[in-house]
Amino acid sequence: MVQDYYQRLNVARGASADEVKKAYRKLAKQYHPDHNAGDKGAEEKFKALNEAFEVLSDPKKRSLYDEFGDDAAKMGWDEGKAAQYRAYRSGSGGRSQGSGFPPGFSVDGAGVDFESILSEMFGQQRRGGRRAPGPRAGGDVQASLEVSLLDAVLGGEKQISLNGKRLSVKIPAGVENGSKVRLTGQGEPGDRGGPPGDLFLDITVAEHPLVRREGNDLYLDLPVTAGEAALGAEINVPVFGGSGMVTLKPGTQSGTKLRLKGKGVPGLRGGPPGDLFLVVMVKLPEHLDETARKAIHTLEKHYHGDVRAKLTL
Repeated sequence: MVQDYYQRLNVARGASADEVKKAYRKLAKQYHPDHNAGDKGAEEKFKALNEAFEVLSDPKKRSLYDEFGDDAAKMGWDEGKAAQYRAYRSGSGGRSQGSGFPPGFSVDGAGVDFESILSEMFGQQRRGGRRAPGPRAGGDVQASLEVSLLDAVLGGEKQISLNGKRLSVKIPAGVENGSKVRLTGQGEPGDRGGPPGDLFLDITVAEHPLVRREGNDLYLDLPVTAGEAALGAEINVPVFGGSGMVTLKPGTQSGTKLRLKGKGVPGLRGGPPGDLFLVVMVKLPEHLDETARKAIHTLEKHYHGDVRAKLTL
């Protein structure tokens, strides 16, 4: 049984935009190729999820899909063709010589030539191998592209080679696993002067060796000295595209989270940016001489009680 786009994402037709996005993220994470290496079924499922989300996350495309179903894709999500098809189906509007159908659609003595109507509208092939007159648009092409977390945060431009062509791809700031980038006119060539299709790139964001991403928030382990943690300090830290400053209060413990507001990942669709969280990690000297050992023994005397007393499972 072929699933429609709502069934693919396991949401109701009346689902809100946030519900659609949440459902997509959950399923895309489950079936992402990085988590299912060599699983062709998961790969196909992931592609089907992206196809559904690309439509249902776009208000215009979703509206046309709700009205026309898969025929909306055949119309190229074109409002003009949708209006013609709507008039054809209802028999009202755009009448031609009282026929009840849009101008340019013929009615012969035997009744309406439905296949000619659909062929002219969608550029489909007619029976007997004959094609409807006029140009036909080329097909769309899908490919995959991996980008760094730096490019995902700041945006950037990458050069790719596809079918012998060198293409420049602009990466918008805020892309995430499963995002799509569209290159208009870079798909399959059209027929009889028709426009070429588009190229859709499925984006995968590579893991960073130091920075973890959770949604639009970023997490970075911040090494500090025992003195900085105990006495407090002003610390300069790197952020994507620059640097920032955080303050350690005296007595800061390992695991403490410090926040740099707005220094995370930008909102892809215009929402607020995420934050950068710095997780304090107290780092001891790797080599201790006798003086350092005596200092630590002195420090040990200032602990009161068992520091692991509340450690229970």
